[in-house]
Amino acid sequence: MMRKLILVLVFLFMLGSPLTFANENAGIAEEESGEHMSIGERLARHLNERGVPEEAVVVMVSTLPIVELRGAIPIGTNFFNMKDRWWMVYILAVAGNMIPIPIILLVLGPLSNYLMRFRLGKIFFDWLFARTRRKTAAIEKYETLGLAMFVAIPLPVTGGWTGSMAAFLMGIKFKHAMWSILLGVMVAGAIVTTLSLLGWIGAIVAGVVLIALIVSALLQLFKRERQA
Repeated sequence: MMRKLILVLVFLFMLGSPLTFANENAGIAEEESGEHMSIGERLARHLNERGVPEEAVVVMVSTLPIVELRGAIPIGTNFFNMKDRWWMVYILAVAGNMIPIPIILLVLGPLSNYLMRFRLGKIFFDWLFARTRRKTAAIEKYETLGLAMFVAIPLPVTGGWTGSMAAFLMGIKFKHAMWSILLGVMVAGAIVTTLSLLGWIGAIVAGVVLIALIVSALLQLFKRERQA
């Protein structure tokens, strides 16, 4: 019982507390600078002003749902002016974005089964799973390949968090889900990095090339597994 309670608290903290914390402090940066700032930028400034190193801030922000890597990389390259170390920002953001993925894939099943015994838990997970299915309906036909491409497109409704929940709902094996999401996150990181450094044209070119590479890599992986 205690173990299940700990899992519940960890999941709810990961899902809700960072965004709640950021919303509660939403007006701090704007009051000080008069500039519009995103939730990720507010949180980054808040952490950095309290002594958290810029590199650690990039990792922490990239672990958050909604914000993820697409918010963390601009914070590193532009907000913290680390363009000369863009490669480090990329590595840190990809690593941070992947931190919660295996936890979600391994914990979401038993955690949802347990919490759905209760009325509030059932309401929450019914809403969460219905929302995830709506956002990821187009990738079910192609499963792992579609999952990787879904995660690779850096839009607000895509990303590692949503991809992990989609993988769980589609019953994709843990190993395949991890590889697909990792490749998708790496491509998304490259696109966002290019966008931050070179603008939209560079990001579009990088996106087309990298998505082609990800399709090729996954097809080769599946071919080797079938031959094994």
